[in-house]
Amino acid sequence: MNKTLFFSLFACLTTPALAQQTLTLDSCRAMALRNNKQLSVSRVKQEVAANLRKSARTKYLPHVSALGGYEWTSKEMSLLNDEQKNALSNIGTTFATSASEKAEQVIGKIPQGIWEILEMKGITPEGLQQQLNSVMGSMGALGNGAGQRVVDAFRTDTRNVFAGAIMVTQPVFMGGAIIAMNKMADIGVELAANSTEAKRQLTLYQIDQAYWQVVSLKHKQKLAQGYLDLVRKLDEDVQKMIREGVATRSEGLSVSVKVNEAEMTLMKVDDGLTLSKMLLCQLCGMPMSNQVTLADEDADDLSTSNLTTKVDMDQVAVMRPELRQLQNMVDMSRQFTNILKAGNLPMVALTGGYAVSNPNVFNGFERKFAGVWNVGVLVRVPIWNWGDVAYKVRASKGATAIANLELAEAREKIELQVNQSSFHVNEAFKRLEMAKKNTEKADENLRTANLGFHEGVISSTTVMEAQTAWLQAQSQKIDAEIDVKLSQVNLQKAMGTLQ
Repeated sequence: MNKTLFFSLFACLTTPALAQQTLTLDSCRAMALRNNKQLSVSRVKQEVAANLRKSARTKYLPHVSALGGYEWTSKEMSLLNDEQKNALSNIGTTFATSASEKAEQVIGKIPQGIWEILEMKGITPEGLQQQLNSVMGSMGALGNGAGQRVVDAFRTDTRNVFAGAIMVTQPVFMGGAIIAMNKMADIGVELAANSTEAKRQLTLYQIDQAYWQVVSLKHKQKLAQGYLDLVRKLDEDVQKMIREGVATRSEGLSVSVKVNEAEMTLMKVDDGLTLSKMLLCQLCGMPMSNQVTLADEDADDLSTSNLTTKVDMDQVAVMRPELRQLQNMVDMSRQFTNILKAGNLPMVALTGGYAVSNPNVFNGFERKFAGVWNVGVLVRVPIWNWGDVAYKVRASKGATAIANLELAEAREKIELQVNQSSFHVNEAFKRLEMAKKNTEKADENLRTANLGFHEGVISSTTVMEAQTAWLQAQSQKIDAEIDVKLSQVNLQKAMGTLQ
């Protein structure tokens, strides 16, 4: 029972400590880069661009395709007309009839003397005619069968046609279109990578701003609390003096008003700090209800290392992903122009394959599958298109010119941005030095005012003025320190070196 109670108390005591999470700037950056949805979209776009480049590479390789089909028709094709079919089917009968007529004529022309000799052997004209008719009838039947077989052999039976083919196509020269397409795919990969880098730097820029905003408000919260403690202490002293009769009620009301103002200022800072931490958590991909503490919140003096402000625009042009993106667009526009130019150039491709059909005509008309190999060259030469390709090429060149102008304008704007950011960094350091000096003077002024008030030689109004001056000096020092941090981040982003 005691062990159970001990562990329960230990869990209750450690839960708040575990809920409070301390974050550094680097950890915030890492979480933001890991959880940012737009960065995830950019990474997927990079994969898409890589797959499109692989697809473009396949255009150099031979492509194999298979075709197959079936067709039914209500009539079949016939190589013989009906008269030819009838003549061939009755060719034996026609021949037998003609032969019988000729034989009858020959028999009728045989002399009587010969018939007398033949009759002595038992051969009569009627018997000879019957034998000839019988032979002619047999020959006619044979002739009709042979003719019908010829008719059947010429029958196509194309009412049911099956066909199939395997084709191989190898591009030889496509007017440079395939080369330009592959270059566009390469540029697309670079464009996706530059887009990802631009979003990465934007994410870091946003997280740095949110981080230092929280740090600034946290320091101002401490400053507001310190100022509130000062005016409350002054209010207590003035109330004692009123009770002793050495101060007026008007002085007490003035100090009470300052206490109320200090409380309102502290409340505003608390609200701003809560909202800023919610934004930071959202950028880091954490629940906005998380209680976080930043590593620089409790730092008495924020370290501000001096960042070099020397500007090399050639280096900036290389480092800024936005300029690289615009250069990618220029290069892609040029390659698109090359693809359009290919429309006026001849195209050559090798073809080959195997075709099969049923019925087939490779050995007469046969009702079975049979095929043939084939190899060929396909050449396409454009002759006249009413200037369609030329107009498209001119339009594409105009788009390239626009892209070049946009790139030049972006370089000018970025150069201005870099110079302004460099100027702001130098000015921020100057303001910080001035703020530190003002803080030292405000501290000394407040110290002497408090000392004079306790000695009775300085009024409460003078002390309040000293406290107000101290608050402003401390607030300006915090703003100057944060301004140095943010101006350095701005310069790094402008130069494309934000890491």
